[in-house]
Amino acid sequence: MDKLPLDWADIKGMTARIARDIAITNWRPDYVVGLTRGGLIPAVLLSHYFNVPMHTLKVTLRDGDESDCESNLWMAEEAFGCVPEELQETYKSRWDPALRKNILVVDDINDSGATIAWIKKDWASGIYAEESAWETVWGNNVKFAVLVENLSSKETTEFNAHEVNKAEHDVWIDFAWEDWWEKE
Repeated sequence: MDKLPLDWADIKGMTARIARDIAITNWRPDYVVGLTRGGLIPAVLLSHYFNVPMHTLKVTLRDGDESDCESNLWMAEEAFGCVPEELQETYKSRWDPALRKNILVVDDINDSGATIAWIKKDWASGIYAEESAWETVWGNNVKFAVLVENLSSKETTEFNAHEVNKAEHDVWIDFAWEDWWEKE
């Protein structure tokens, strides 16, 4: 298996490319969600760039199983536009598209698509799973960004800085923060 080493300058440049790609779409996140562990550094950088808050979400399918993942359904409620219970009579609805928050979920790599699939399943299962509006929320209000996109992944992201196709050429992405103490 080949290695693709990415140093800190690469990470900075890749994150800048994602920020530029987001900016030219005129879509703006209300906040950024960094997935632990690999998504935290680019998420912090993007949070500062867009001057919006950053939150974390623990989805550690590579290092464990689904029981180790964190379900932050309040993010799903904000993405979906849930109306607070005390205002539902005024709104005459449990949700309103005008209340939807734009959320940018960030990770280092979309390797198999399992992380994205887990988030989509978890968020939709928490509230209004039966609503077809989730298909509108994904890609419009909730967008995914990764430094590296595996083109053979089962899920895709809206923003990425580098593409590989592990089905055609298996490569290990060596991010700057992995084994940093052993690198020069």
